[in-house]
Amino acid sequence: MGLLYSGDTEYLTGTVPYILEGLKLDEPVAVAVPGRNLTLIEAALGDSAADVELIDMTEAGRNPGRILPGVLLAFADNRPGPVRIVGEPIWAGRSAVEYPACAQHEALINFAFGDRELRMLCPYDRTGLEDDVLADVERTHPTLSGADGDRPSAEYAPDSVVEKYNLPLPEPRAAEEFRFDLGRLSAVRHFAQERAEECGLAPERVEDLVLAVAELSANSVLHGAGHGVVRVWREEGHVLCEVVDEGTLSDPLAGRRPASPGQIGGRGLVLVNQVADLVRQYLRPGATVTRVFFRA
Repeated sequence: MGLLYSGDTEYLTGTVPYILEGLKLDEPVAVAVPGRNLTLIEAALGDSAADVELIDMTEAGRNPGRILPGVLLAFADNRPGPVRIVGEPIWAGRSAVEYPACAQHEALINFAFGDRELRMLCPYDRTGLEDDVLADVERTHPTLSGADGDRPSAEYAPDSVVEKYNLPLPEPRAAEEFRFDLGRLSAVRHFAQERAEECGLAPERVEDLVLAVAELSANSVLHGAGHGVVRVWREEGHVLCEVVDEGTLSDPLAGRRPASPGQIGGRGLVLVNQVADLVRQYLRPGATVTRVFFRA
């Protein structure tokens, strides 16, 4: 359910009773919202806050692709029975580059839990967010709540949002590229490391970027016609790497669903989402473009 609020009073009126109701029903409750709002809720809950898992979404959900596997499913899958979550992945400080991944995340939540017993409330600031963002809320939530009560969304169509933000990514102004196949997987990692270091990425983040390139290039070889192209460059405070191959990613939840215990494979894109600050993908017939952002 999407909660449309304006100001702190409406925010707390919409979230705190929902949380307390869950606690009264002995449901595990998690609250994953931006830090300021997390502080508001914690204060309003008083002693009951100790019974709630409190998560700062600006950290845990900086990369929207990390929210499902690392926050929502991680909480729900480790607890039997019904669970209750307040999740706020979109706030006024989100960048235009991040937003398409955020909108797709909100749409994909509708397909991620299957028959799992879960109640989820997603707050949106009516006064701080753009009109097109609020229009997407209508499409990604079957029910909306606000000062006037609850109502079904006549625009609910999460598939359309996933497709709407499957957008070509702007070409970099200058980026060196490296073509790879099975015999050059080691070389592509060296290329990524050298370029990331030249772009000024911190040493520990260089390791993360190389790990992301290793996972993506291995996927290209296994699932993308056996070869691909990687590019690394610096742009607007980030070091970016992009892998392009001829594979077709058919599962929209790939990389957003944790691998099952004992599952062979299926961990590469999840790992990429864990280490990156943002992951954007563009899927077109016969090609997959994956662009990964690391704050420099």
